[in-house]
Amino acid sequence: MNQSAICAGTFDPLTNGHIDVIERASKIFSRLVIGVAASVGKSPLFSLEERIDLVAGSLNHLSGIEIKSFEGLLVDFAEQEKANVIVRGLRAFSDFENEFQMALTNRQMKPKIETLFLMPKQDYSYVSSSNVREVAQMGGNIDQFVPEYVQSALKRKFS
Repeated sequence: MNQSAICAGTFDPLTNGHIDVIERASKIFSRLVIGVAASVGKSPLFSLEERIDLVAGSLNHLSGIEIKSFEGLLVDFAEQEKANVIVRGLRAFSDFENEFQMALTNRQMKPKIETLFLMPKQDYSYVSSSNVREVAQMGGNIDQFVPEYVQSALKRKFS
């Protein structure tokens, strides 16, 4: 079955955990759209255009993925993209409750769209974009958390 899936996030910045989930999802689905959320309310460090560039520059080793920005509800974006699955990464049990509630809400709004949870490798289970930003801002080593393309962008932001 040729299924399309959406893997979405703010990606401020994209981490190795995000990449791990995206790589594994790209092996499952014939079409994978990486949705970069505008997320204006979160006051992201990187602009939407910068985040799209960071995703594209970090995932250029993958074929068959599409990178698009979106605003509004993820289920509406999934429907617009004719994707029948939303892939979400779960780092720890603390993520589960919020993601579970969101998945049920999405199912109520768009019953034909399923949510698939993927866990990143254990090495990345504690990595979050907000922690990466904080470590980078304080001049710490972020090499093990983000790809080189993102490392360079963070260094430029905080120099």
